[in-house]
Amino acid sequence: MTNTILNYLSNSSAITYIVLALLSLYLIITFWIFLYRYFALASMLKNEQKSLESLTSRDSSFSPLSQLNKCTSGIKSKELLNACEINIIKDASSGISWLAIIASTSPFIGLFGTVVGILESFAKFSSHSKVGFSIIAPAISEALVATAAGIFVAIFAYTFHQIMTRKVYELNTYLKAQSEILIAKG
Repeated sequence: MTNTILNYLSNSSAITYIVLALLSLYLIITFWIFLYRYFALASMLKNEQKSLESLTSRDSSFSPLSQLNKCTSGIKSKELLNACEINIIKDASSGISWLAIIASTSPFIGLFGTVVGILESFAKFSSHSKVGFSIIAPAISEALVATAAGIFVAIFAYTFHQIMTRKVYELNTYLKAQSEILIAKG
């Protein structure tokens, strides 16, 4: 396995190195955004869930840990609650659009690397008088590694984007429910 990877890298061009480096960077950014935002959102969701449970229980108090409570600072008008909801969701969803960008662009970056690899392979074969499938197949399969890497990165980015979008939706639901209760209670 290691020998195959080293052989692939030794036969690769500068474009392939750039494509694989960029996809590696994309993968690192994807995991960093996911881990950082996931734990921040999980904490926010936990606090908002407790706050909603507190509002719907007998004591009917607004949790001091709630982002909505911190934002309104005691004043509970419909307009202020709505503005706070929007601001909290905006902050909670920061970075998620990068996951969508990475998910949509990484396969194209990988495809670019594959096309360049195939073009370079055909350029090498132009000097040969006879080229058979046994010579072309390994060169093309090496070129397809870039596409596979792009798809690999896209799978993680898209999956993490969907998870984070769902978490933001849940947070929005908790915030809206709290706002409705506070407005109803006047």
